[in-house]
Amino acid sequence: MELKEAVTRRKRLLPRGGWLLPTCILCTNGFFANLRPSEPFVTPYLLGPDKNLTERQVFNEIYPVWTYSYLILLFPVFIATDYLRYKPVIILQGLSLIITWFMLLYAQGTLALQFLEFFYGMSTATEIAYYSYIYSMVEPAVYQKVTSYCRTATLTGFTVGSVTGQVLVSVANWSLFSLNVISLISVSIAFSTSWFLPMPMKSLFFHQNVIDAKKSLSVQSGNGGSQQNSDLECSAEELEVRVPLNTDAHNTGVQFPEKKSVTLQKVLRTLWKDFLVCYSSRTLLCWSVWWALSACGYYQVLNYAQGLWEKVAPSSHSNIYNGSVEAVSTLLGAVAVFIFGYVKISWSTWGELLLAGFALIIAVTVYVMDVIGNIWVCYVMYIIFRSIYMILITIATFQIAANLNMECYALVFGVNTFIALLLQTLMTVIVVDSSVLGLDIFTQFKIYAGYFAVIAIIFFVSGLYHCVNNCQQPKQDKLDSSGT
Repeated sequence: MELKEAVTRRKRLLPRGGWLLPTCILCTNGFFANLRPSEPFVTPYLLGPDKNLTERQVFNEIYPVWTYSYLILLFPVFIATDYLRYKPVIILQGLSLIITWFMLLYAQGTLALQFLEFFYGMSTATEIAYYSYIYSMVEPAVYQKVTSYCRTATLTGFTVGSVTGQVLVSVANWSLFSLNVISLISVSIAFSTSWFLPMPMKSLFFHQNVIDAKKSLSVQSGNGGSQQNSDLECSAEELEVRVPLNTDAHNTGVQFPEKKSVTLQKVLRTLWKDFLVCYSSRTLLCWSVWWALSACGYYQVLNYAQGLWEKVAPSSHSNIYNGSVEAVSTLLGAVAVFIFGYVKISWSTWGELLLAGFALIIAVTVYVMDVIGNIWVCYVMYIIFRSIYMILITIATFQIAANLNMECYALVFGVNTFIALLLQTLMTVIVVDSSVLGLDIFTQFKIYAGYFAVIAIIFFVSGLYHCVNNCQQPKQDKLDSSGT
């Protein structure tokens, strides 16, 4: 009876009440955090009468700060997310978004807006908590389901926000300042919902004692007497709640494993060992290299596309449809990803050549976007660019995650993102930052197009070499077998 009472008390204290509640709250948070009608119009807003900044201030002095902040904060946030068990970092993300949009409304001057970009970089770096939180709250059997729900919520929020912004600007003739007010309200709702998220009891590295206790209890329940078996035969969730919180739990006769002390040094040592094991695979290394290289170019184009459109068709002299373009590119990308999921291709054989072909198409779209000088051509090329990238990054995600456990999954994706940011920072410093070259937007996009062309050449050469080796291997095996 004492054991049952301890279990009942523990159930009331633990936040795990199934997968539905935390998933619904997290999806609500993701939807409102991405419902930002003003985001497709940030560049026209900064260049307009509200802020009255020059193009050089916006493109070469303010925007680069986001890249630098994201890079600096990524690894500390990764460690803090695991140590603090996700929820506090999700709350920090919401607070960062509130500060960002509050400053976007009322801050003036280059320095203030550079601080704004720092907080926006913080909100981007803390996204890792949003995407990893749910895995600490649900069983592996529903990982795929909850992942699709959470990603759908963010994409839906972004799409609804973009469409809302476009309708309010083009139809209702609202000011861009008003769109930022709506965005501030939306991210404030997201911040409020984050407080209702249940607090996880475990994490990947620092908090694993609950998992160890569950395993120990499972063994004991299988080897104990008949009465003890009767008390201990329960679900995995009930086993998990028996980790003692007070002295009452120690009177049950069940022996719990001692809590293991996990230090930062041990975590870093584990990460390094996993890193060496993961990247020893040629296939995983290939997809990771593509991920890092392409993500660098993708985010550069994404960050400065509005600047290019503003130069091609200034918002002060023509209608802008940035919101519609962002919404259409997101929707078409999602549809393309869904359709491509049913395409059967031997990625191990032809993957690198296909990556080379798609990278070449991306290079062409970026180049055409830059040289044609027609805003509608820019829009169409941008939609194609984003759709192709979303297809490839989805395939890369699946190929990398297929044979990785959860710990390595987080590590590899974190390392790939960090390398991409490192490359992006290097490109930003050299190409964009006013303290070095500070090139104009058209020259920048020519460089981005050339960058993707170089990626295409690298993977074409590597893929061709891989295919030749694969074709020669059966012949060599046949010769070896005939010789014996």
